[in-house]
Amino acid sequence: MDYKKLGFKAGLEIHQQLDTHKLFCGCPSVITEDIDYFFERVLRPTQSELGDIDKAALLEAKRKRRFLYTASERSTCLVEADEEPPHLANREAVDIVLTIALMINARIVDEIHFMRKIVIDGSNTSGFQRTALVAVNGRIKDVCIPTIALEEDAARKIKEEKNLVNYGLDRLGIPLVEVATDASIKNPGHAREVAEYIGSIFQSTGRVKRGLGTIRQDLNVSIKNGARVEIKGVQSLSAISRVLEKEVLRQLDLIKIKEILQERKITREKILNSKVLEITDVLRRADSRIVKKSLEKGDSIALAVLLPGFRGLLKLGNSRFGKELATHAKIASGIGGLIHTDELPGYGISEEIVEEISKRLKLKKDDAFAICIGKKDVLKKAVEVIKDRAAKALDGVLEEVRRALPDDTTEYMRPLPGAARMYPETDVPPIRVKKDYLDKLRKNLPELPEKKLERLKRRYVLNEEQIKQILLAGYEKDFEFIVKKFPKFENIVARTILNTIPELEKEGVDAEKINLDMLLNVFSALKEGKFAKEGIPELLRYLSSNPRCSIDRAIKDCGLARIDLREVEKLIEDIVSSRKDFITQRGVENSFNPIMGLVMQRLRGKVDGKLISDILKKKLEELF
Repeated sequence: MDYKKLGFKAGLEIHQQLDTHKLFCGCPSVITEDIDYFFERVLRPTQSELGDIDKAALLEAKRKRRFLYTASERSTCLVEADEEPPHLANREAVDIVLTIALMINARIVDEIHFMRKIVIDGSNTSGFQRTALVAVNGRIKDVCIPTIALEEDAARKIKEEKNLVNYGLDRLGIPLVEVATDASIKNPGHAREVAEYIGSIFQSTGRVKRGLGTIRQDLNVSIKNGARVEIKGVQSLSAISRVLEKEVLRQLDLIKIKEILQERKITREKILNSKVLEITDVLRRADSRIVKKSLEKGDSIALAVLLPGFRGLLKLGNSRFGKELATHAKIASGIGGLIHTDELPGYGISEEIVEEISKRLKLKKDDAFAICIGKKDVLKKAVEVIKDRAAKALDGVLEEVRRALPDDTTEYMRPLPGAARMYPETDVPPIRVKKDYLDKLRKNLPELPEKKLERLKRRYVLNEEQIKQILLAGYEKDFEFIVKKFPKFENIVARTILNTIPELEKEGVDAEKINLDMLLNVFSALKEGKFAKEGIPELLRYLSSNPRCSIDRAIKDCGLARIDLREVEKLIEDIVSSRKDFITQRGVENSFNPIMGLVMQRLRGKVDGKLISDILKKKLEELF
């Protein structure tokens, strides 16, 4: 895809948790599932200094949601509950952000002032997030960094049921550095490169958190004839390019929908004044579990909404405009979803029923309709929103905030916020940044990522990509320290850091508990031959849950203790003998992998894989 020809523009906002206590109290920045207390709140928007109300906050208020906050005394106090004023800003957090700003060659402000950013989606008990501009006009490579800010992280969403949202307060108040680029990102690949470099600067300080959920990326993107869209919460650097690629395709689909609607002579008035009919009696005849279950709920009814000119457009391309209508309706009214003609017949709704609804609505050749089911008052709002969003399809791409999803697509969250969401924080005094203090920080700046990369390339046998990933993961100090003690384990240490620990984290293992001492004990035992390298994942999984356990006890409990070579040979002989017919039929080459898998099930972590492989090959060849 020619992104230059498409007029592609993108900017990044990278948020990284700092490895220190919370920003406005002394509580530790730890995530915990413990619950010691809870409370409930309802949040309302407030006016800015000029008397304006932010449109995104107003839309959220209309949803009339309640928020349940659960918290542990290990990680929260009255500050997180907004029952006590914020304390003085965490000076260590300020120092870390100043250090990052100096590394990016930014101009640091003379005085740091905190502001309140209105956020009433429940992610902050106070209804606003505190944020402060620390530096401006930095630069990395060919990209400008207009702002570097210090802010507090939001509460952690646990679950949402109807109009009640549950947040955990453990994450609320953890200090974040936010680095924002300008819109000079050239393409999705370039975006990932820039994000990785910024991430490596963060990690080079040695004072930021590591692991899943500690770094988040927001993306701003537009194309020619499109509009600026902000995408929130891209969880990994590797996903950035894929999310941008799919967003470009979505915007191209919306532009195409606009053009087709114009060709079909569809106007805004036609859509907004389109027919809405109750079709409950028709849908009761449908052989659909979804429909029947929805209509069984109390006084639920079914409505059909005429969508003039939308035939074939609700399922166009990969973006699925029908899903877009459903998301808007769900946010505004709470309905579960909608069914539209581009996916009918289906869902147990027959062609006969579709034709009957079409006749009642007097559908023309290019028209479509959407079906929604729910209570009358809920559907009134849903229909209004469906028509409004359908009419806005004539504008093409809308300026809005969207959420990144696990499949790298996005879904609508809210309109783009305006300036009315910011006003001064009066409870936190400003911080004067003195020149002599900056000079002191400047003399002790960490090594830049590119210099560190060249130094590590000269010193170790790893390839450049492996070294980059170690730097990005923030493990370079641990890597160098471990390899200095165990030089023969360079590749095993790298594999543990780059593959094993992230894989364990995806399983739900708390990677923060896998510290340097634990890794040193594991590699010391490996060097002494107490277990095989294949047992490292199982051992780290066990030790992360039992951090006080000795390494010898862990090896025993995991069943990883080394076994005698004669026992190994005997076990392999028995397995080969029991699969003799299979081996004879398939030959040595084609039977090796299946038999190796069976052997490894019994010996993984107890015997080196290379030794097992050599013995097995020998035993297989003896059969022929």
